Amino acid sequence: MTHTQSYAQLPIIDLSAADRGPQARRLLHAQLHSAAHQVGFFQLTGHGVTEAETEALQHAMRAFFALPEPARLALDNVNSPHFRGYTRIGDERTGGSRDWRDQLDIGAERAAHVPGPGEPAYWWLQGPNQWPAALPELRTAALNWIDRLSAVAERLLHELLAAIGAPPRFYDDIFGDQAHPHLKMVRYPGSSGDGDDQGVGVHKDYGFLTLLLQDQVGGLQVLREDGKFHDVPPLPGAFVVNLGELLEVATNGYLVATSHRVVSPPGATERFSVPFFYNPRLDARIAPVPFPYASDAPGITADPANPLFAEYGRNELKGKLRAHPLVAARHHADLLLQETQPAMSA
Repeated sequence: MTHTQSYAQLPIIDLSAADRGPQARRLLHAQLHSAAHQVGFFQLTGHGVTEAETEALQHAMRAFFALPEPARLALDNVNSPHFRGYTRIGDERTGGSRDWRDQLDIGAERAAHVPGPGEPAYWWLQGPNQWPAALPELRTAALNWIDRLSAVAERLLHELLAAIGAPPRFYDDIFGDQAHPHLKMVRYPGSSGDGDDQGVGVHKDYGFLTLLLQDQVGGLQVLREDGKFHDVPPLPGAFVVNLGELLEVATNGYLVATSHRVVSPPGATERFSVPFFYNPRLDARIAPVPFPYASDAPGITADPANPLFAEYGRNELKGKLRAHPLVAARHHADLLLQETQPAMSA
């Protein structure tokens, strides 16, 4: 697949229009409907997250990556059966190839749930985070960000479902206080120097919604309807939003989860980004949502190499085992042979 810069921008959607009366809300819904059905990506403004909140998070993130390497490696995710903590440059895989970035994976702060007899293995994904002792403000900033963006994503999901004529709160019961949000703080250190420009390989996200805070360096690319990858120019104050596979499943393909990737910045240029993944409970089963356009749904994208399961936790565990082979080999070798279980039908 080739890359082009011919698209100037993704659709830009102002979420605050929902509060400006019926006419503004109808226009918002028309824009959301079009973006989610045709593109699967858009830029979100009017979300209510302040510049001060964003700066606090970015400051804490940059302080973390400025820590000496031993302080970061003290949080190595290889030590966590829950896939939490620090991933060294090149240790994560997408499509079987290394991703040239390092990152800190953070989720809801909960006690470990070690699966008991007969319990699904995905309960391994629930557990404590790893935090740097030298940087207590990081914990505060990250957990505040999870709470803040969970509220934004919940509101956005309500408006998106309303936009396609579905009950806005249809999925409320699979989120709530046991939802499984996921936050990454990511640094791309520049080119690997060996000709491989994979910052992150081509993939789709496997939850409901992703809200990405990116800096001004660029590198995110989205596969568009012309079959080419297009740059996503950074838009100050906006989140890049994309739909995950579960929304594609929920609407039988009417809403699309779109493939995307990140190309490493040139030379030694650093790029920082913070993707937030709005995910339901691990044990949530994704029922099809009723909506008037269901007869126009084309069905979900069939990919034998990427089966979709009815329970959210199985989808995430599948992804984690593939993306983090060192963690999988140390803690979950018994699970690596189980990826061929029957997938959910469309």
